[in-house]
Amino acid sequence: MVTRYPAVIAHRGASADAPQNTPAAFDLAGQAGAAMIEIDVHLSADGVPVVIHDGTVDATTDGTGEVRSLTRDELQALDAGSWFDGKFAGQRVPTLTEVLALVERHPGLGILCEFKGRWSAEDLAVPMRVLDGAGLEGRLVVQGFDPVTVAALRDVAPGVPRSLLVEHPRADLPGLLAELDAAAVSPAVALVADDPELVPAAHAAGLRVFGWTANDEAAWRTLTDAGVDGIITDRPAALRDWLETATAPARG
Repeated sequence: MVTRYPAVIAHRGASADAPQNTPAAFDLAGQAGAAMIEIDVHLSADGVPVVIHDGTVDATTDGTGEVRSLTRDELQALDAGSWFDGKFAGQRVPTLTEVLALVERHPGLGILCEFKGRWSAEDLAVPMRVLDGAGLEGRLVVQGFDPVTVAALRDVAPGVPRSLLVEHPRADLPGLLAELDAAAVSPAVALVADDPELVPAAHAAGLRVFGWTANDEAAWRTLTDAGVDGIITDRPAALRDWLETATAPARG
């Protein structure tokens, strides 16, 4: 019987039930009792931090082109909901500031903020200023796949906890995490399944572990049995319900 209860982290919001990285998905995640929402940040052409996964708008809006080539107003003129379901028509690409305002409506909800690709310290300065001023102490973690980006996050905002996303085994991981002064590591489910020492070693080093992206019971069981601290999922309500059952004390 599992006795540990990992945090439920809603991947791009409740993205199985609403268009990813939109206010609708984030509101649903808050209503589902998620501990955190995982979001993705890019800069618009006019330097505004916006929340969208891809570097282009093609997959999740009715527009085309690179995020960085469009202004905030141009991005927010796009429909970011109809591609998912017509009932979400009119959902917009939110700014980071708008997402933070939404989070305030769900007391206790935290943010796991991913920076895609390679970011310089200069480019990170604006979004980190926005995040740092949001009053999210204890409820904010920033992360990236690129160690250069995570190092820049360390330099720009040393007081904000950082995590390195990892998809494949790497022998240099312990030393790299120490060099980045990371507070956490975010491995793929398959990596946790293949390396039973990964989570214990991270905990021994004082790190939290956030496993991704787990959307079925087999993956949830793999991560809970490994002892992760958080599970990143597209299905926060379903994961919450499963955890409540899986972690319930046995009745004699």
